[in-house]
Amino acid sequence: MDATPMRGGLPGAADTTDTHTDTEPPSTGTPKAVWIVWALLGLNTLGSAGKTIVTLPRSLIQMATMGALFAAFALALLLNLRLRIRPSAFVFLLTLLLVPSVISSMHLEVGLGALFRCFRLTLFVGTLWLLSRWWDGSLTFVRYHIRMYFAVLGSVAAGLVISPGTAMPEYYGGRLVGALWPLTPPQIGQYSAVIIGLTVLLLLGRRTTGASAALIIVPTFVLLAMTHTRTATIGLLLGLVLAIGSLILTSAAARRFFTWSVLCATVAAVVFASALQTWFMRGQDKESFSNLTGRAKVWDALLAEPRSVPEKVFGVGLGDKSFGGLPIDNSWLAVYNEQGLIGVVLVAAIIIVLGGVALLRPPSLQRACAIFLISYVAISSYTEAGLGDASPYLLHLALAASLLAAPAEATLLTTPTVARRGIPRRARNREVT
Repeated sequence: MDATPMRGGLPGAADTTDTHTDTEPPSTGTPKAVWIVWALLGLNTLGSAGKTIVTLPRSLIQMATMGALFAAFALALLLNLRLRIRPSAFVFLLTLLLVPSVISSMHLEVGLGALFRCFRLTLFVGTLWLLSRWWDGSLTFVRYHIRMYFAVLGSVAAGLVISPGTAMPEYYGGRLVGALWPLTPPQIGQYSAVIIGLTVLLLLGRRTTGASAALIIVPTFVLLAMTHTRTATIGLLLGLVLAIGSLILTSAAARRFFTWSVLCATVAAVVFASALQTWFMRGQDKESFSNLTGRAKVWDALLAEPRSVPEKVFGVGLGDKSFGGLPIDNSWLAVYNEQGLIGVVLVAAIIIVLGGVALLRPPSLQRACAIFLISYVAISSYTEAGLGDASPYLLHLALAASLLAAPAEATLLTTPTVARRGIPRRARNREVT
């Protein structure tokens, strides 16, 4: 699998001539092994709890995910022995986030697991620093991202075929879960939405063929629908609207796609209104829907919890993103609980900085992909946790940061070579006063 082609697109895509106004920055020679590092980071952020066809001890799964992180860091270090890194506000802010994480975790209010999670986050951030050497604004890491999560979804589809009952259990209301590797419906929905969004943008930018894009989008969309994940669906739609909107002025393909999408969405909303409402409600009553399936009650209890000044400022330490034994399911409240107000400020700065840089960049396919990822993460943060710890959401933002990085050629200061002219001997011997 080649990590460096600029036109190949998705697996099986043929080269196409791009008539879009943007041009992709030239590759800086990214080693093929960088793809392995990125995949190992993705493996580390997968789930570790849930029922599978073959019962796997949670400790064994956690050993596999942590082993993947150690391997990712070691391989990245081996590829970048000279420790060449590129300036990155995103990774710098993540590094600062380690400060409140360590300070709060030292109190051990949530146990020794907090220090272990700090160590994990440190390795995760360190690996991103090592990879930043190859962040050059190209689409290389976008292809890594799509291939990695498409492989994960392949395991989900295989589990569905092997054991439909395990893949769509009653305790989840018949929603799709991972039957070979423990994955929850929101996780599968997240991976599906990100893959679909990025593939659509690559298709609009003519970086892949329609057949190759359909091979990715169609089965992935089916899996997304089977998860009944509202957050992922809304994030996908709004993220694509913003991303395609950034291309409308410079891309005729984006204008056509946007027009047809609005027309088809309007017709579908009228014709399939009842079916869409049933899918969206997931059999819940209005009260359960209004309090976001019980999330609002957990949020109210968390905010009402008495806290000391240090706990408000630094949090109580990295935990499992739960409060009172129930999942928090909100990135901002999870960060406030674990890393305090300092953590909230730093996470907000990450979103604001990435969004600001994206808005300042000229229209391009890379900018559109970054806008989609930032928008999706920002929308999902309301009902999903993960922005304060090693998670797929931070990996999505890291991808956005790689897309917004300036090409390496533009950052090097070179001294032009000036041809020496012949100087008369009399002039060379003359004293300059």
